[in-house]
Amino acid sequence: MAKKKILLNAFNMNCIGHINHGLWTHPRDTSTQYKTIEYWTELAQTLERGLFDGLFIADIVGVYDVYQNSIDVPLKESIQLPVNDPLLLVSAMAAVTRNLGFGLTANLTYEPPYLFARRMSTLDHLSRGRVGWNIVTGYLDSAAKAMGLSEQVEHDRRYDQADEYLEVLYKLWEGSWEDDAVLNDPQARVYAQPGKVHKVEHHGEFYQVEGYHLCEPSPQRTPVLFQAGSSDRGLLFAGRHAECVFISGQNKASTKVQVDKVRASAVDAGRNPDDIKVFMGLNVIVGATEEQAWAKHAEYLSYASAEAGVAHFSASTAIDFSQYEIDEPIQYVKSNAIQSATKNLQNNDWTRRKLLEQHALGGRYITLVGSPEQVADELESWISETGLDGFNLTRIVTPESYVDFIDLVVPVLQKRGSYKTEYENGTLREKVFHGSARLPEQHTGSTYRH
Repeated sequence: MAKKKILLNAFNMNCIGHINHGLWTHPRDTSTQYKTIEYWTELAQTLERGLFDGLFIADIVGVYDVYQNSIDVPLKESIQLPVNDPLLLVSAMAAVTRNLGFGLTANLTYEPPYLFARRMSTLDHLSRGRVGWNIVTGYLDSAAKAMGLSEQVEHDRRYDQADEYLEVLYKLWEGSWEDDAVLNDPQARVYAQPGKVHKVEHHGEFYQVEGYHLCEPSPQRTPVLFQAGSSDRGLLFAGRHAECVFISGQNKASTKVQVDKVRASAVDAGRNPDDIKVFMGLNVIVGATEEQAWAKHAEYLSYASAEAGVAHFSASTAIDFSQYEIDEPIQYVKSNAIQSATKNLQNNDWTRRKLLEQHALGGRYITLVGSPEQVADELESWISETGLDGFNLTRIVTPESYVDFIDLVVPVLQKRGSYKTEYENGTLREKVFHGSARLPEQHTGSTYRH
């Protein structure tokens, strides 16, 4: 039986400090060049050389102002601040690659669906069908206030709004233009056939939309849909809409439980369990030998900022950890922040010291350290024992983290049959799911087609 092929995204953000904080101070790190086009085009070409499925670009709207009730630490350590727009990177990267996909984070709470639909269709056209959308509803009060709201919309209510947002998008992407609407016939002077283009009329609780989708059908119509919610309401949403789900695991047993829940959510929505691909965030530090890898790990640790990592986590949980003494138990508080982040604190057995230890590398993702063979062993083990489909590989030192993985780990995985040796043809959806460029029939979005 053929081995399951590991799917791989590079996990990044249009900023300096993303997950592993403090490493921007490393002499070989180039992340302060994030505001140049070359930084991104060279990264895209590197990832395509490594046959990565995609570049998954995170984003936030707002700032991390919970820790010390200020943005002093985020500014000093550049904790996702400054942060530039992720969508504007795609045209340049698509122009220098042919196969790499792009998973783009955009917050639906602050983007009118009518214009957002056009922006994504435009990118799907320009990339020849290589874009995905990471659906987020936001969790930062600082973002809500910056966008004119008095406070963040309540957690489950945000998903109610998201459900309706997707309904509007499906009507625009899937239903407004029929497949054969475009004739492109200069002799007959008909580019698009009037009877084949339909007005969308949506009158809901959150959105009122009357109009035609401004774009002709793009290769995928609906971009590949990513999502990262693991709360009960988030899973309900994922089961209905998501094609790729991003989780944060801490050990194999709990990760398997998460993966199984995601698959069950798809089945509950009338889909197949493998209609959703599940990715986990991961750090990898690899060297030609185990000894070299651990030496590199020690070197990275000396530049990392655990405090910056905890400041980031403060925003994720809406708890100001700076107010606690080093060994004082942290009190769990229910909030509208990230539910999976606060869940870990519910036993009240966490302290600031324990958090600082967890964030020693500047972030709290699992870190694999070792020789190429040892890293490959662990990656295969995570896939087989948890049911994961792949990983969102973080950068620790950029672009070194990706280059090391591509040069050292990818050949080992390929030799074992655990990783592709060439790209398949087609769009991002065709590459990841080995099927159609379009949403499958059992996906709710397909019901909006003419």
